[in-house]
Amino acid sequence: MFLDWLSGFNPTVQALFGGLLTWGLTALGAATVFFFTRIEKHTLNMMLGFAAGVMIAASFWSLLAPSIEFSEKNGQIPWLAPAIGFLLGGLFIRLLDFVVPHLHLSEEKAEGPPTQLKKSTLLFLAITLHNIPEGLAIGVAFGAASLGLGDATLVGAIGLAIGIGIQNMPEGAALSVPLRGEGMSRWKAFNYGQVSAIVEPIAAVIGAAAVLLVQPILPYALAFAAGAMIFVVVEELIPESQSSGSTDLATLGLMVGFVVMMILDVSLG
Repeated sequence: MFLDWLSGFNPTVQALFGGLLTWGLTALGAATVFFFTRIEKHTLNMMLGFAAGVMIAASFWSLLAPSIEFSEKNGQIPWLAPAIGFLLGGLFIRLLDFVVPHLHLSEEKAEGPPTQLKKSTLLFLAITLHNIPEGLAIGVAFGAASLGLGDATLVGAIGLAIGIGIQNMPEGAALSVPLRGEGMSRWKAFNYGQVSAIVEPIAAVIGAAAVLLVQPILPYALAFAAGAMIFVVVEELIPESQSSGSTDLATLGLMVGFVVMMILDVSLG
């Protein structure tokens, strides 16, 4: 019944719903600030590892594999569009890293252009930056499902949104709770945590609209989102999860996250 209801909407609206789901789950994670004033470092490392595992699995099963399949079905060189899109996705996030000042959780020195912004704002910008590819991935998945190409399905797109939403919960907590520990009010810390994901429904709509307007870019768009997500994982999530001990827990968290997303994608896709 839910699928029948959802399928009645335009794919961009479906993508918006998917993005709103991930935003809502981010807010749920950020709400832990109302109950805790700090997160143990080993717990934070495991949470970040879990998020990395989900993103790695989603990048392959939900994005790269369909990109290769679509290229092959269209009579193209199967690896060409996925390779180009994947690299462009990584370059896109690198460009954002270069032009937007931000601060990773495990670092003291901000990246990007010189700035006088507060640490809380820089942390917020760092989380926001890596939510962009997640939103794009959701939008592209819903757009692909609407075109009926290959194995892309509405259920699979929903599964991707659920998986990304699940890994957004610890990310929301990973931002809001440390801010509370630095003296910020609970409500303000919560708002920083949940607003960091507002970019996801926006990026989701953009991703779906782009695929629908220019269908030939679909293999590139899928791989682009995958490349952007992998860049975030390797440049930010894995180093942060391994930065202060508890490396075994962080690695196990990554593996659990990978398996959770793999199960969601295979069983729902």
